[in-house]
Amino acid sequence: MNKRKQDHIDISKREDVASSYNYWDDVHFVHNALPEIDMDDIDTRWRAFGAVMDAPVVIAGMTGGCADATSLNHRLAGLAERYGIGMGVGSQRVALEDEAAVESYEVVTRFDIPLVLANIGAPQLLEWNDAAERAARAIEMIDADVLAVHLNFLQECIQVEGDRRASGVIDELQNLAASLSTPVMVKETGAGISRDVAMRLCDTDIAGIDVGGMSGTSFAAIEAVRAGERGDHVQEELGHLFRDWGIPTPLSVLETVDVCHDTGMVVIATGGVRSGLDVARGIALGADAAGMAAMFLEEDAEVMYEAVLRGLKTAMFLTGCRSLDELREVDVWMS
Repeated sequence: MNKRKQDHIDISKREDVASSYNYWDDVHFVHNALPEIDMDDIDTRWRAFGAVMDAPVVIAGMTGGCADATSLNHRLAGLAERYGIGMGVGSQRVALEDEAAVESYEVVTRFDIPLVLANIGAPQLLEWNDAAERAARAIEMIDADVLAVHLNFLQECIQVEGDRRASGVIDELQNLAASLSTPVMVKETGAGISRDVAMRLCDTDIAGIDVGGMSGTSFAAIEAVRAGERGDHVQEELGHLFRDWGIPTPLSVLETVDVCHDTGMVVIATGGVRSGLDVARGIALGADAAGMAAMFLEEDAEVMYEAVLRGLKTAMFLTGCRSLDELREVDVWMS
């Protein structure tokens, strides 16, 4: 089992590792004093990749392959089934290299989840000679509907054991997307997707982008704690220095949607989404759905998600929107 993954869970629970500022607070709706709809008429269903979700929410991939991962993914999968929302798992690299770790991911197949996302890392595309074969195994392992390839180069820079190779990733992404029958998404992990990167991805067979912007958990901060605990004070200081590195999630959504809106690419807004109002903000900026992580680690996750759904519907009601398509057309202003 992988100690690094266990460290990530433990540190995120006990330490303040969030970005210093949540940029979703800068996005505001224009209130509609005459909404002319009934709350019961609001439809939050989201359709993507041939699946129908009850709300535009994905439990962002967090873990697998460590001591607590099986029970945690079991609980997360239960929530995804109960609420009819999507779910990703953490990087499956460890399970592709160690059979003992497979159960911590495979547990999600016991649940009826409308959209399941497998997960491998972009650095491994450069490392593996059989990347397409391993990606197919990752997909099969959890009966995934989509494969997410995560870009985590900021985290790799801070990790004591990080992989700093990135030359040739875009070509490997295209090769992978072209060779698999399962749709492939690209997912950032806290530093965001720029307009330029979105444009380059639009020239490939990639089917979606999770912007994974700055506003939520900072993996640079997590790796700073890990480095400090290992006595590597250079990497620790580097992690603190780059804690707030990246593109704010709302800006990343705007830039990505502006480039991808005519391509049919799915865009997911992940990074600092803490409430139903934040989900609504992401949709209003043009995203198809929002990814949430930290909230689902809490003991009262069910209550907190019910509040998320109520918050989303309230925002839609107060802007006069019966559907997510209407929500994407409302006026917002930035402070």
